[in-house]
Amino acid sequence: MADSGRFNSQDSDSSKSNQTQKVEVVVANPSNGEVNILGELSIFILRVGFSLFMIHHGLEKLQDPQGFAEFVVGKYFAFLPGDPIIWTFAAGITQIVCPLGLALGVFTRLCSLGLLNTMLFAIYFHLRDTGLEGFPIAVVDGHNYAFELSAIYAFISLYFLCAGPGRLAAFRKANKVTYYPKSGEN
Repeated sequence: MADSGRFNSQDSDSSKSNQTQKVEVVVANPSNGEVNILGELSIFILRVGFSLFMIHHGLEKLQDPQGFAEFVVGKYFAFLPGDPIIWTFAAGITQIVCPLGLALGVFTRLCSLGLLNTMLFAIYFHLRDTGLEGFPIAVVDGHNYAFELSAIYAFISLYFLCAGPGRLAAFRKANKVTYYPKSGEN
């Protein structure tokens, strides 16, 4: 009799551990309700300013798509399948559409991923074209490494990919993370 009681207790414990538990964690909400408005405003200005520069680069590609396709995509990205003009339009449209979403704070991480991808291709192009140019200690004629601007844009894209848009965004998710621990984890 005592054994059957112990068996039922263990059976009850194992059924509890088989159920999925939901744990919610609130991230970075100050306990006193204060918001760092200067920090949030800085993130907003960075997001919008960066987006304006990206749109400029996208419009440049679409102004002379044949030239960009021939002298950049065709020459440095011959390994890409298909016609270089398709990749030119893909890059140009990415640099116009994604910054609009980023500036508004709509699909920020997805838009940042598109821009990061474009900037990684730009870095590859510059490194293939001019190399490292003595980075990080050489002083170059133009005072900037050819890949420098693309690298800075890539770092900014990576920031927004990881951190999101900040509080001043059109569609901001709640600062809540839902975590479902695996069975046996607590």
